[in-house]
Amino acid sequence: MIVDEAHNAMTGLSREMQARVNPCAIVEFTATPQLNSNILHNVTAQELKREEMIKLPIVLSEHGDWRSAISVSIATRAALAEKALLDTAGYIRPIVLFQAQPRDEEVTVEILKKHLIETENIPEDKIAVATGDQRDLDAIDLFDKDTKIEYIITVEALKEGWDCSFAYVFCSVARIRSSTAVEQLLGRVLRMPYAKRRALPELNKAYAHIAEPVFTEAAKALVDRLVQMGFDDSDARENIESQQYELDTDGLFAPRVRAIPVFRQKFAASPEAIETLRKEAGEAVAINATKGDEIEVSVTGYLAPEVEAAILRAVPDTARGDFSEAASTYRAEVHPALSPAERGEAFVAPALTAWVQDEFVFAETDRFMEEFPWSLLDSPATLTEGEFSIREGAMEFEIDIDGKKLAYSFVTEQDRLALDTPVEGWDEINLSVWLDRQVRQIYIPPSELLRWLRDAITHLTKTRGIAMSALWRAKYPLAQKLEAKIKALRQKGQTEAYQLYLIAPEAKTNISFDEGFKFFKDMYFDVRKHARSGFKFNKHYLGRDNIPAFSGRDDDSGEEAQCAIALESLGEVEFWLRNVAQHKSSFRLPLASGNFYPDFVAKLKDGRIFVVEYKGEHLAGSGNDDTNEKRVVGALWKKSSGGKGLFAMIEKELAGRDMRGQLLDAINHRRP
Repeated sequence: MIVDEAHNAMTGLSREMQARVNPCAIVEFTATPQLNSNILHNVTAQELKREEMIKLPIVLSEHGDWRSAISVSIATRAALAEKALLDTAGYIRPIVLFQAQPRDEEVTVEILKKHLIETENIPEDKIAVATGDQRDLDAIDLFDKDTKIEYIITVEALKEGWDCSFAYVFCSVARIRSSTAVEQLLGRVLRMPYAKRRALPELNKAYAHIAEPVFTEAAKALVDRLVQMGFDDSDARENIESQQYELDTDGLFAPRVRAIPVFRQKFAASPEAIETLRKEAGEAVAINATKGDEIEVSVTGYLAPEVEAAILRAVPDTARGDFSEAASTYRAEVHPALSPAERGEAFVAPALTAWVQDEFVFAETDRFMEEFPWSLLDSPATLTEGEFSIREGAMEFEIDIDGKKLAYSFVTEQDRLALDTPVEGWDEINLSVWLDRQVRQIYIPPSELLRWLRDAITHLTKTRGIAMSALWRAKYPLAQKLEAKIKALRQKGQTEAYQLYLIAPEAKTNISFDEGFKFFKDMYFDVRKHARSGFKFNKHYLGRDNIPAFSGRDDDSGEEAQCAIALESLGEVEFWLRNVAQHKSSFRLPLASGNFYPDFVAKLKDGRIFVVEYKGEHLAGSGNDDTNEKRVVGALWKKSSGGKGLFAMIEKELAGRDMRGQLLDAINHRRP
């Protein structure tokens, strides 16, 4: 069975139909394969360009509004049409593909067509509409020299399954949320006429004019996508003329995913041997029946010694020699290219623990607060005038008849209507209940919060003399101020607990590998990756293709990338990890107000864990509280490790030492 546009054949009905046909094989074609597809062959943008099948570069232009985008698109088409008259390689009539908005939005198909005719003076017979309801293109041969069509308006009808190599300009006034839709629509203008490069360079390019910023958010890293698809960096920059956009798609310009090698062997085995193998190897081995009593075993990626031994026990004596030779060859060819994570190498960064209630517990501020004697009622329920005040100074106008004309003027203070009249239901109890719903916090008992809020209202009305009706009118800003006050009081308690259990002289700390952070192969599957660059990171724990993006400039010239290169260069480092901030799988240390996620975690060849935080150049020399707190807790983790852990805060240059020198100083316990 051959399935075109296969990414659409993913519904239950499609699969049911395929099951009923029961083909011996299904071969699918698509420019945007689904995640985890079994891709047998992939054609890259580089290959298409080499065969002169696509227009490159892509010229991307962003406009402030949809009218400007349309006008410039029309001008672009006119310029290309003039160039086409000079080209002798074959007839070309450049076409603009407009994407309108859906019916319930502003720039619909009807509005866009009317704008073209009435404002841009485009003859109606040069415009075709291709939607689900209107199919003007069905009876038109766009390649016919007698055809007048120069503009096509669609919504999504041309997203796939339509190609016209005369389409040179794509103009979108619609919101495109799907990255697949972005690539499908942009792909409509990529086909090269006659699959032959033109003599005039302008006719070898595709043009896109965008009026919707959501689209361009998905287009600002197109250079990186081209590099990942097989272009070198210089080629990529030649093939896009606007580098501030990102085409965040998984199709034509998506990175070529490195295929994970599979070790496969066939041999005859008894049912008992197969059952034993399933028990011993578990999910590490896939077992498939072939013919007769023969089976095929397959291991994806790393062939662990214990897995190999389990398979070997199931192999008949006569086939063991061949199996051992095949396994040895596979290890020699494949294992060196696997990342440490793919080889199953253990990587654990120990967690900081603190002595709380007669036991060491995971050091976290929320855990400290469970034992710390803090109550909201211990803090005064007051808002000072600096924290909250009501100033009703909005301008008001009065409209009246002055003679025979309407006139308006400012309302004077003495004429302004007084609004502090008591209103039924606007009382202290109801306001307290309403505020309770607005500012409720999970760490404060409801009865405690309600009592504190009533005290706060009493202070505002009795002590500060603010009318209850005024508090009701200002209840939303009042709720915001009270919530901020409560959080500030809670933060003060957290700081005290943090100091008590971690920093105070009587505090006891340790580290724990059992409660530590265990890193693994797919831990950052949901994180944006570092763009492929000239430098090869061979020691990254997850592999060079799975390095999370660095902060700041995500290329080799960025400060964090330079620190990573320095870390990579150290002979003492076995492997390292780019530690992603705020990620659930990342290593973290506690702060009084949250958590600290150092930039890098490395395992040294002597077994020590080396934690590195890069202090950006914009912070160098500063003594801000946040940096100092990170430095203190990092030093505490190091001290608590008993020599098993190291911590360093690295700067671009410190005391005449570059990044690499500072890293070596930390490893060798030298002071800068």
